[in-house]
Amino acid sequence: MTAQGKYLFTSESVTEGHPDKICDQISDSILDEVLKQDKKGRVACETLVSRGLVFIAGEITTNCYVDIPKAARDLIKEVGYTNPSFGFNSEASSVITSIQEQSADIALGVDKGGAGDQGMMFGYATEETPELMPLPIMLAHKLVRRLAEVRKKKVVDYLRPDGKSQVTILYESGKPQSVDSVVLCAQHNPGIKQKRIREDLINCVIKQVIPDSFIKNDLKIYINPTGSFVNGGPQADTGVTGRKIIVDTYGGVSSHGGGAFSGKDPTKVDRSASYFARYLAKNIVAAHLASRCEIQIAYAIGEVQPISIMVNTKQTGEIPEEKLTKIIKKNFDLSPAGIIKHLNLLRPIYKKTACYGHFGREKENFPWEKKDAVEIFKKNL
Repeated sequence: MTAQGKYLFTSESVTEGHPDKICDQISDSILDEVLKQDKKGRVACETLVSRGLVFIAGEITTNCYVDIPKAARDLIKEVGYTNPSFGFNSEASSVITSIQEQSADIALGVDKGGAGDQGMMFGYATEETPELMPLPIMLAHKLVRRLAEVRKKKVVDYLRPDGKSQVTILYESGKPQSVDSVVLCAQHNPGIKQKRIREDLINCVIKQVIPDSFIKNDLKIYINPTGSFVNGGPQADTGVTGRKIIVDTYGGVSSHGGGAFSGKDPTKVDRSASYFARYLAKNIVAAHLASRCEIQIAYAIGEVQPISIMVNTKQTGEIPEEKLTKIIKKNFDLSPAGIIKHLNLLRPIYKKTACYGHFGREKENFPWEKKDAVEIFKKNL
């Protein structure tokens, strides 16, 4: 992102009833069920949903039993797909599984404490919001969370589970100035007039989320732009685990290594190292050593320590990036085992990460959102 002149930047989010997010939540529900009984369980679980169908495949090595179909049905019910007219529901949809154990070749490296795969992972933080997250993705998440809330509480009683948001922010010299446009798509029952939907969602969702200070007279609002959103969820769109990696992270502001999070136990550095990179970047920004910070950590499969670490403060750093890198290497164990121990990741905490973003949710008490490393950075200057 350039820090010069005026420009627009857009991020999106989706509700828990979006097909891809159903898959992420099912995969993480299964991971949680394994970790409840077996902290050493290895899980790489993928889900696909379509009309009347849930297909779960992957590699799971554990000494416990998990009722996978029940975990899937419980999640689908919790999300709100309970009506057969939705074309997908918790009772009537078929659940098919294809599970095998983790590859012995991969286990050779993981068993000795090495990374479960190669890859590069990124973490990011910015002073734009109190959560130290980019403003566009935070507002997009808050819109769909509010949309789900008014549905579940029947504040707007004709809504169905599927939905999406999109927020465009006007920036000037790298700082957010106003909300340029909002897109909100909400699945609804048949026969509801577009005018009513628009009025309800503006009053009950958008005005409850977008701060008045960011609303200008020329704000553009798009509500269900096609004019109808009755058919939604897996009935209308096939979902797959891991297809919302930008929604899960920083809304496109930061780089992404390409690896998804959901359904993966923390020996997979796609997940754990991304969490730790966010933790480090957030603490650097919280320590006021930079107003923006992106960290990359890269691994080779089976190797215990990362093969590279990069700190990029986007020309906002108060000290050289090389010094921040040295502080990280000196004070933090970036091995998979070290990350797992530091963030206490062998717990069933993952289902709640699987929707509304993995970062910036301080009320959830996710350990990678803590600012408890601020003093480490300050005292090592």
